[in-house]
Amino acid sequence: MQKQTGKKKLNLSIQILIGLAIGIVVGLILPGDFASTWIKPFGTLFLNLIKMVVVPLVFTSIVVGTCGLNDARALGRLGSKTVVFYLFTTALAVTIGLVAANLFPVGRNLAFEMEAVTEAETTSVVDTLLNIVPTNPIKALAEGNMLQVIFFAIALGIGILLCGEKGAPLQRGIGSLAEAMYALTGAIMKLAPIAVFALVCPVVAVNGPKSLLPMLGVILTVYGACIFHAVLVYSAAVGGIAHISPVRFFKEAAPAMIFAFSSASSAATIPFSMEASERLGVPQSVRSFVLPLGATINMDGTAIYQGVCALFIANAYGVNLTLQQQLVIILTCTLASIGTAGVPGAGAVMLTMVLSSVGLPAEGQAMGLVLGIDRILDMARTCVNITGDIACSVVVAASEKQLEPAPNQ
Repeated sequence: MQKQTGKKKLNLSIQILIGLAIGIVVGLILPGDFASTWIKPFGTLFLNLIKMVVVPLVFTSIVVGTCGLNDARALGRLGSKTVVFYLFTTALAVTIGLVAANLFPVGRNLAFEMEAVTEAETTSVVDTLLNIVPTNPIKALAEGNMLQVIFFAIALGIGILLCGEKGAPLQRGIGSLAEAMYALTGAIMKLAPIAVFALVCPVVAVNGPKSLLPMLGVILTVYGACIFHAVLVYSAAVGGIAHISPVRFFKEAAPAMIFAFSSASSAATIPFSMEASERLGVPQSVRSFVLPLGATINMDGTAIYQGVCALFIANAYGVNLTLQQQLVIILTCTLASIGTAGVPGAGAVMLTMVLSSVGLPAEGQAMGLVLGIDRILDMARTCVNITGDIACSVVVAASEKQLEPAPNQ
């Protein structure tokens, strides 16, 4: 064995963590206008680079993953397990959020006057399911409609499998494009520590510690419920089903979790999630299918946010939500998560649908307070979302008996 020379380079998770810490410290020092004008653009540039590759990355990954299964029945089994895991944990997450908000009722001292409820524009479950099938796949790719992109990628992958040898050239071509996207994404991710600094610094500079005090209860409740869900639910899933130590799981998932916390974008975190799943022994055929799908439909952290914020707004207006209304919130959050994009701020859009389902106003003072700290809450819920994606990939791989053992085993 050759002796290593030179200084050991810090791994990416440590670099990202350092960028996060520096961003917080500098954000407390700099004025908000300066940070937003001169520092935030660097973070935006990085997110634009990620958005540039995310659609072709997701498309080629899912086509390759679908072709890699070599069996349509295996694809159906993999898909059903993935969707069931995501929907079950989402329902569990919003329940945890509601329980936390009931145990620690925030907003009761605000006593806001109830505004007239404006009917929010919502999409029915039937329409959501119909809209999954693109009438124009090229348009879906151009617009970044992830559900439609995923459907088309799976359909194309099945078509390639049905063609047999005649589909092999196309499979190799898309596989080659996928490898190019992996390489390009890897190069972009080297900028992640700088991007994390540039993303976090303006958030801290604009909001500041004092401005968070009125909403400290909401922030603590959301963060506490998110931590509880991640530690309890995901540890039980990976430990009980995949027999992986929760300590190892969170260690390997750390780079993805930290970047998700900083960027507040599930879609932008897909490359980090891919690497984390690979380190945990998830084969490419599984992670290439499960993770892009999770970035679109898995919204555990967002569901926690919906539950807490819905009860906060109800308390602020002096409205006591019944058990039946809270069950409606659970159902609405679970179904709405299917069509929520994995981009910053999508949870706030989804919240208006949840509020209208129980007759609460989706605008006014209470909603304004929530939107004021939405970016800070978005960081926590996105972190939980992508942690759930990685946990699902591990659990599904283990259930398919495809999980590779750890290097030291």
